Amino acid sequence: MVDRDLHVSYLVDMRGVIIPVVIMLGIIMLGCSDPVIRSGDYTDCKIYRDRWGVPHIHGKTDADVAYGLAWASAEDDFITLQEQMIAIRGRLGEVKGKDGVIADIGIKYMGLTTYVNEHLHEIETATLALMQGYVDGVNAYAALHADELLLDDLFPLRIADLAAGNLLGLSEISGAGSDLKKILEGRFSTAIIEEEKGSNAIAFSRRITEERQTFLAINSHQPMEGWYSWYEVHLISDEGLNILGGTFPGGTTIFHGTNEHLGWAHTVNHADFSDVYLLEMHPEKPDHYLLDGEWLQLEEIDLTAKVSLLGPLKWPISRKMYKSQYGLTFEVEGKYYAWRFQARESMRSMEQWYKMNKARSFEEWKAALDIQGIPCTNIVYADKEDNIYFISNGRHHKKDQSTDWDGLIKATSSTAFWSDQIWPISTVPQVENPPSGYVYNVNNTPYASTDSLDNPQISSAQATMYYQPPHAQNNRSLRFQELIDDRSMWSYEDFKTLKYDRQYPSRLKAYPYDEEPLLQQDPGTEEDLHEAIALLQSWNRSTSADNDVAPLFLLAKEELRQIYIEQEEIHPGDYKTAISRAVDIIQGKFHRLKVPLGEFQRHRRGDVDLPMAGGSDVLAAIYSAPEDDGKYRAYSGESYIQLVRFDSIQGPIIETVNAFGSSAESDSPHYADQMEMFAAQKLKPMTLDLEKVIAEAATSYHPQQLLD
Repeated sequence: MVDRDLHVSYLVDMRGVIIPVVIMLGIIMLGCSDPVIRSGDYTDCKIYRDRWGVPHIHGKTDADVAYGLAWASAEDDFITLQEQMIAIRGRLGEVKGKDGVIADIGIKYMGLTTYVNEHLHEIETATLALMQGYVDGVNAYAALHADELLLDDLFPLRIADLAAGNLLGLSEISGAGSDLKKILEGRFSTAIIEEEKGSNAIAFSRRITEERQTFLAINSHQPMEGWYSWYEVHLISDEGLNILGGTFPGGTTIFHGTNEHLGWAHTVNHADFSDVYLLEMHPEKPDHYLLDGEWLQLEEIDLTAKVSLLGPLKWPISRKMYKSQYGLTFEVEGKYYAWRFQARESMRSMEQWYKMNKARSFEEWKAALDIQGIPCTNIVYADKEDNIYFISNGRHHKKDQSTDWDGLIKATSSTAFWSDQIWPISTVPQVENPPSGYVYNVNNTPYASTDSLDNPQISSAQATMYYQPPHAQNNRSLRFQELIDDRSMWSYEDFKTLKYDRQYPSRLKAYPYDEEPLLQQDPGTEEDLHEAIALLQSWNRSTSADNDVAPLFLLAKEELRQIYIEQEEIHPGDYKTAISRAVDIIQGKFHRLKVPLGEFQRHRRGDVDLPMAGGSDVLAAIYSAPEDDGKYRAYSGESYIQLVRFDSIQGPIIETVNAFGSSAESDSPHYADQMEMFAAQKLKPMTLDLEKVIAEAATSYHPQQLLD
């Protein structure tokens, strides 16, 4: 078992944004009771591992497969599974002391425990059976590996734990954690201040492909390691499940991937999935707030968690929060903020993903969308019938259109309450089979998801949804548009070249601030910047491994972002300030300005240390951070990649790669065996054919036989 620290100080979300864990960890589940779902014996579950260690899990029932998924996940990364469970149980304080107890109390602010307790019954029986299979698999593995437990009394895992953990992840990807961070910091700019990290999803109709195949690129930009890193797995059952793709530790299904008929990819979208209210408080009664002309008293709630001191000694720590008619309420520096977010109400998300996994047609897959259990994320879809589809998926309550829902809401009226009615899925931005023959999203506005003639139009129903406006483009979307306009027919090799592109657009993004002036500065009288500015002016905008100006630009780009975070605006002089800071960093680390990107930025794990091309917000995005030796190590961006060709005659042709390998255990042969392939932008062939899986398997075993 590899010895790794708990990921307690920070989490990294789907956009790659680092968030203090006080926002995102620890659910107290002690009062939560599971529905009665009978456990099976799971003797029909078998795991086949291919030459890359990727598990292909076959079972008679879907629950058998879930059992095997849990077992394989634990084999490959038991530390992360336990970390998540410790967080779900609200016991980080017992493991990490002060930092952990702050996290335990922080997540109580989200109120997920109460919601799970009250709504677990809403999950349908078939999904509960699937979850029970997963729970039984984790518990069986833990029983066999008691010496690897981080807490002796951590297990057994329960269905309610899975449900709460799922809400936790949805809270993160929907932006709820970002709003809680704003509450705790007292900063409520409506501008996007996080770095533009995210994902790519692209679908081409066979009408524009030379091979007359439908192409799909599943290209999420995730952390390469830890809580929200992709785990590749193939799930097959005799009940009709047969899908290959990516899931996270604790996931009971594939979150995005491909089955025999269809496939889809997720990217993070930005809409109003979370609202924060500033309450007007009584001038003499500090616990009373104004609502519809009346002063109402806040309901006080005490939050308690335990911190580990010495050995078994634990000390309780308490904090306060409140409830108002608006929702969960917090006092920060004398101000009172109420908060409501969609992910807290997404109990049926696991059911929706389950039905998407098993869908056999576009109609069945779209019927799963009608559940509206997944509260957010763009989705790009393709299938063997040559349907392509984009939707900026969202679960939106109907709201009063006279209220300004953008940013911090100054609340004194019940018109700011959410309606109990939900807008149907047909009202969100979407495009189906456009004449252009392609759909895409790279975390840009949903109103630019295909050719300009076929893009979704803003409707009156979307007035309170606050999707990104049509001008909200990023460098990836601008570059994609340059490339897509360059040709009318695409070969598969052309498609891969587009997906793996490492070039910035001819004009850098101008939203929420303009980056292009970084490359257009006049050196003026500042002699110490003459060389740096000249290099940036002549730079060809490439982030190839041999490009020796890219590191200077990437550092200046990041420094400009930090200035924007500090000021929430950019002044003309800030561009030279950013360049000057970048010069100091690169000179201090490398003693020169021109450094090949492959020397500056590395792909590292264990004993493997490779040059890593790519940069922030290029299509083949890579985000890196400095290490002790001054080199920058890639930690996010390109991670799990799946490219699919749907053919009208044969089944889908699938190629994939993961950033490191299928295992997070350092003694595994699959700890780093995909790294060279990943850095070289190469892919491995994969299959949905069970007979081929069995014939080519490197190992195979029944998990329950290991218990005997």
